[in-house]
Amino acid sequence: MRITSVESFGVPEVALVRVRTDDGAEGWGQVAPYHADVTVHVLHRQVAPNALGRDPLEVEALVDEIPEREHKFHGSHLCRALAGLDTALWDLRGKLEGKPVCDLLGARRRATAAYASSMRRDITAADEAERLVRLRDDDGFEAFKVRIGKECGHDVDEWPGRTEEVVARVRGALGDDATLLVDANSCYTPSKAIEVGRMLEHHGVTHFEEPCPFWELDWTREVTGALDLDVAGGEQDWDERVWRRMVGTRVVDVVQPDVLYTGGFTRALRVAALAAEAGLPCTPHSANHSLVLVFTLHLLAVLRNAGSYLEFSIEPDADYPWQAGMYEPRPAVAGGVVSVPEGPGWGVEISGDWLSRSEYRITRLD
Repeated sequence: MRITSVESFGVPEVALVRVRTDDGAEGWGQVAPYHADVTVHVLHRQVAPNALGRDPLEVEALVDEIPEREHKFHGSHLCRALAGLDTALWDLRGKLEGKPVCDLLGARRRATAAYASSMRRDITAADEAERLVRLRDDDGFEAFKVRIGKECGHDVDEWPGRTEEVVARVRGALGDDATLLVDANSCYTPSKAIEVGRMLEHHGVTHFEEPCPFWELDWTREVTGALDLDVAGGEQDWDERVWRRMVGTRVVDVVQPDVLYTGGFTRALRVAALAAEAGLPCTPHSANHSLVLVFTLHLLAVLRNAGSYLEFSIEPDADYPWQAGMYEPRPAVAGGVVSVPEGPGWGVEISGDWLSRSEYRITRLD
């Protein structure tokens, strides 16, 4: 059995990938979202040609060899493209064996508690608190994440006083029993992050995500060492050397690989295993409802060091129209919990309507 074609179906924000073999087997995956139209070029130029003619079950070998063959072009976009091939091959293997991907690795759980993840900083504290209370009452969420600071904000808030107000208002509305997480998206210098962190601890926040610019590992480690709450990070990282340094020198308390940013399911498993060896939990980044949500559910199902929650975006499809109608069944929250889709591979069916609206490309074996 050999890989005979790699196809992409994309819009500027996201692209799906289909891999086919000479005996008719196929699997579906996805490249990382955002600037996916650029990533698709990398997929067809640097990833697909190195996969054609290869055994589709040799996923680990391909994941290791392709970056070596493209050693002059290591970087985020290569990993974002590699993820499309990797996730499609995992789906193909699951379908060949008639098993969900998580069962190929010995699933430990079938469902994971989710936290309601807000993606907004343009929302007032009162409106944020109101919608989170509604989600708690309607869907059973017990954990919630809000955005603080400003993205790459150089210690500046989205508007003066917003961070303190949103944390206090949300905590007051949800009560002391709710688990509260925050995401600073690389906003702070260490001294400011520690100052903000003390305020977060006062309000019972348990998770402080990306307090400092993610590339400033020493800054983040300083914050981690100074605070009692968990400092989390890693969603942007793809370089295995950086992951080894992050884990080995305890830059964070919680690692957060993104299956698609880091280079696929195989590489995310490796990051999680590295963290497990160091006694650190893994709570992957999963910030939209494209296939990354499905991949993350399967990942959490198999990890021995899985964090307590799945990240579950609460933003409507109107704000992310490219994810709407992509596949079925779409994971949903029931009683605060999300279940792994049933069925072989990833357990979902790709929408023909979504594909018909996308731009198509193919690289095939001559």
